[in-house]
Amino acid sequence: MDPTPSPSSASPYDMVSGALADYIPRAGATAAAGRAASSGEHHAGGPSSGAGGETDGREQILGAVNLGPDLRITSCNLDAAPFAGVSVAPGAAFADLLPPSDVPTVTQRLQRVLNTQEAHVARVQRLRRDDGSELVVSMSILPAAPPQEGLTVSLIAMAKRLHLYASAAAIGTSLDIGETAQSLAQSLLAWGDVAAVDLDYAVWTGEAVTEQVQERIRLRRAALVPDRAWPEGYLTPGDNLPREASRLLAGAVMRDDIPQAIVIPDREAIERALDDPKLVRALVPGNLPVSVACIPLVVDGPQGTPGPIVLGVTEVWRRPECPFRDGELLDLQELVAKTARHVDLARQHQREHAQVLALQRRLLPRAGSDTIEVASVYEPTTPDSAGVGGDWVNSFPLPGDRTALVVGDVVGHGLGAAAAMGQLSMEARALLSAGLGPGEVLARLDETVTLLDDTDAGLAAGYSALGSTCCIAVYDPVEQRLVIANAGHLPPVLVHPDGPAKTIAAQPHPALGAEFVVREPFEVHEFAAPPGSLLVLYTDGLVEDPAVSIDEGIGRLTDMVRDVHPWDDLQQAARRVVAGLAPQGSLRDDVTLLLARMAGRRSRDTATWRLPARGDTATRARALASLLLRRWHTDDQARDSALLVISELVTNAVRFGTGPVTVRLVRSGNGLSCEVGDSGHGRPRLSRGELLDDSGRGLHVVHKLTTRWGVRWTDTGKAVWAELEA
Repeated sequence: MDPTPSPSSASPYDMVSGALADYIPRAGATAAAGRAASSGEHHAGGPSSGAGGETDGREQILGAVNLGPDLRITSCNLDAAPFAGVSVAPGAAFADLLPPSDVPTVTQRLQRVLNTQEAHVARVQRLRRDDGSELVVSMSILPAAPPQEGLTVSLIAMAKRLHLYASAAAIGTSLDIGETAQSLAQSLLAWGDVAAVDLDYAVWTGEAVTEQVQERIRLRRAALVPDRAWPEGYLTPGDNLPREASRLLAGAVMRDDIPQAIVIPDREAIERALDDPKLVRALVPGNLPVSVACIPLVVDGPQGTPGPIVLGVTEVWRRPECPFRDGELLDLQELVAKTARHVDLARQHQREHAQVLALQRRLLPRAGSDTIEVASVYEPTTPDSAGVGGDWVNSFPLPGDRTALVVGDVVGHGLGAAAAMGQLSMEARALLSAGLGPGEVLARLDETVTLLDDTDAGLAAGYSALGSTCCIAVYDPVEQRLVIANAGHLPPVLVHPDGPAKTIAAQPHPALGAEFVVREPFEVHEFAAPPGSLLVLYTDGLVEDPAVSIDEGIGRLTDMVRDVHPWDDLQQAARRVVAGLAPQGSLRDDVTLLLARMAGRRSRDTATWRLPARGDTATRARALASLLLRRWHTDDQARDSALLVISELVTNAVRFGTGPVTVRLVRSGNGLSCEVGDSGHGRPRLSRGELLDDSGRGLHVVHKLTTRWGVRWTDTGKAVWAELEA
């Protein structure tokens, strides 16, 4: 084959040959290689050995296959020696050349190049030989040169060194431990018939590997190629190696306390080393004669630790008539050594991913109450993304029988975003529980995000939380109303029990910490939420799609939640919505959804009285409450405690507050909640008074008789609440 075609040649094969001319051996090099082979330089295996049959003097050989638009072969040139045993017939499907497990992926790549006319260059690929063995090639897919249609697939039969470098580059493209191990096993297959990767438990869990304790080493099979039906008892990916096998493999590669590659040349020696038929079935692939090379995955130990750390062991199995040569073992050790660094990086990423995911799961809402039902779904992006995102959602009870529903989206991914997410979530919960309203809480979070971005805490660490969003809703089951404030977040959706669904699109407000904007107060909006209403909070990953506008995505969400019936299981409904809008495998960002179905508080379990601020108001409130508590069949001790608390709170409201006094009493389960509101803005404080000092005695009484009490700020003043056991 002439590697320098004439300029007038325009066939796809000639174009590929010309572009790769520097990589095609000259006739002299081929002849020299043939003379070297005939003079006694013996290669480890022929084309069908699975160890690769390329001649050592030949770096790589180019072949080409032309495909029509239907991905069937129209012509080919695979005459070079390394392609021996690869049967190619015009009219056959290109997929016939591939291992079955590779067909879907390669077909998708071929179709993409056909559709986009953009070349797909240099990916390591396997071809099937007629005898069932495989040939490793570098495959490029190019659109056919006009006026021809279809594709040209160039195949470079790769020598071991080229394969080594290409594999090392390909293996480092993922931070997923399983994918990294699978890529390594596929690359090792160029040296044998079967390749396996076994990793220590610490790698899977993301634990810090600080010392090598041989007795504690436990291995789990991470990858195994080729993919075929294996005998019963043989270890496949996901299986844990028996403890004895873990010790044997780890001990075999730790000779003189130094990790080294070892070779066991035949099956008899392998069975003597394992000394257990069960271990033989678990570790040796099949019953045929076989040899094995074991190469440790080694990284340097942390500073101050003695020597290197073994993360796992790789095994390459092949036929004993093709013994491993010293040069091959050096190549294997070099490839595995390069991969060990990627495995360690994947371990560290797994640890960070698990930490952030645990934090995110911790923030998910727990079970609702008898006044509200809550369901949530959180779906992270793929593990090899830059970490879990900053989406968070939460719901928790507030004093006075209310419930808070919060959703937020912190800018970025990884531990920086997770730390900011956790801080904002906990701060929002603390402030809401302390009695601040949604608008006031957002104002405090706005300040927090700005502080997080200062030189010491934010930019110096390479992370900024500016632009994070948050939406807070507070549900009052007695008044059956929602109070909502929004800081740059996507609008919630409210579905009324009679069917209509609408987005709560209040006047937009910038995100938290937004610069170069006029600082306006966060607006608070109030909505009716009768029993059966459904509130939908979500993050942008659920509704964003590059193919459609964000408004259309929100519209699709609105249509789906409108079909959630009051008798549907809410958690199943939430999963159904997520599956319909963001199916698995297509996630571009973290997906978070919260559904809250409001049940309200029954009117017979609550009462509210509005009384004038007069000297007899406490007596009037006590009389009204006494009648109600008797109707509720409250026992005498609980009734006396509740009446005394109400009397003290009303007395304080009349004495220190202004305007009318509002008294609210709620029965919930085995508890009572009473709340007294007035128009004053002073905060009642529990202080240590003198023995004969009457000031503050009422709050001490309230403190002794209640399980907890506090202050909630309202638009007209304040409300002091207290909770008692019924």
